[in-house]
Amino acid sequence: MKKVKSTITQRWLINSLGVTFVVLLAVLLAFSIFVNTYYYSTARQYVTTRMNVISSTLQQAYDSNPGTFSSEVCSLVENWSDKDKMELMTLSLNGTVTMTSSGFMPTEDIVTQDFYDAVESGSSGYYTGNTASGESIFAVSIVTPDTTGDYSVIRLVSSFEEIDKQIASYIAAMALLFLAMLVLTLSSGLYFVKSIVFPVRQLGATARRYARGDFSLRTNVETDDEIGELCDIVNKMADELSQSEAMRNEFVSGVSHELRTPLTAIRGWAETIASMPDDKETIVKGMRVISSETDRLSDMVEELLDFSRMQNGKFTLTKGNVDIFAELADAVLIYAEKAKNEGIELVYNETEEIPIVYGDRSRLRQVFINIIDNAIKYSEKGGLITVQAVVPNDTKVEIEISDTGCGISPEDLPKVKTKFFRANHNKRGSGIGLAVADEIITMHGGSLELFSEEGMGTTVVITLPCRTAAKEV
Repeated sequence: MKKVKSTITQRWLINSLGVTFVVLLAVLLAFSIFVNTYYYSTARQYVTTRMNVISSTLQQAYDSNPGTFSSEVCSLVENWSDKDKMELMTLSLNGTVTMTSSGFMPTEDIVTQDFYDAVESGSSGYYTGNTASGESIFAVSIVTPDTTGDYSVIRLVSSFEEIDKQIASYIAAMALLFLAMLVLTLSSGLYFVKSIVFPVRQLGATARRYARGDFSLRTNVETDDEIGELCDIVNKMADELSQSEAMRNEFVSGVSHELRTPLTAIRGWAETIASMPDDKETIVKGMRVISSETDRLSDMVEELLDFSRMQNGKFTLTKGNVDIFAELADAVLIYAEKAKNEGIELVYNETEEIPIVYGDRSRLRQVFINIIDNAIKYSEKGGLITVQAVVPNDTKVEIEISDTGCGISPEDLPKVKTKFFRANHNKRGSGIGLAVADEIITMHGGSLELFSEEGMGTTVVITLPCRTAAKEV
């Protein structure tokens, strides 16, 4: 079953907006409870206070002259000053309304629990709720000092209809405010999410193009924030991938050409020898060329294998005590004839010191051969290659190989040790020899540095720790 993809917008709506909605809803609920409690308690307190005043007045009237108590009650009800806010009425003990401040007798039973509580307790009773007609009220009833007549109970009733309307208007206003806040949060949030989602989608589409091998597309850097920085990084990554792809393609092309050249020579001389089996001179010359080109092929294949091992982490060294200058002298000797044939002077400044390096003899010679071969390759006829070695102290040895060749441009110099990179496309080579050489020297605990000036030549300085300073592994 295909999994439903979750988007940033969906998660934001569920998380951020959902939390905001719940918080605003909780605040609205708390506000509603507060407003209801405040207005209802205030109204009840006001009604209760008025009833306490009435109770005190009637008690004083009864205590001073019981005979005029009824007239006092009538006068109080008839002259009730708050008749527009609440209604004052008298009742008999059987629940019959005998007088009202409005002057209208009720047409239905309006007696509520407050009356029964007051009669039962002999003092007072309270009721908050709805009448039979559905009107919201608060009622207070007290038993008067005279319980024998029609004015046994005084009841004060206040309608909460206006209060309910006021509360409803406040809650509605607050709800509209919260709704506006929610809409504002949604709008600003969606704008913010959009500013993230759209660039991310563009980056996703661009990355898919890169995955298909198309590095021509670039993302637009419209902001200077983290998204803009990410777009800039992706663009730089595309430049590097494009450059790496170009170098890789050039590497394949270069290797193919390098392999084809000796193979062509081998095949040509093999056919020549086959067609001239009795010509000993031609056979000797052809076999010499075939042997030479076979060695060249073997060296190239070995270099490719070394590079593959290096990439896979399987590149190993067989270490032992090495007379480093002897290996350097052998490498110079190997290329002395080739340099002479190219019209290039190869000078080796020998030293009498014999420093011992703990390392791989064949690998170190491979490095020297690679560097000297490069020096010859990039030098013109009449050029000079100088090889010299020094021991500045008892902890290290330095080998310097300089040429007067074409040199390397400042922008290419930092890249020359990068795999597949070739500074000069007019010269043969795979672009991995220097990368392998640098890895070998690094694995020996040393360093390989290049110094070059375009049109003036290049100097390679190899530094290796001596046996006394090297750490045996």
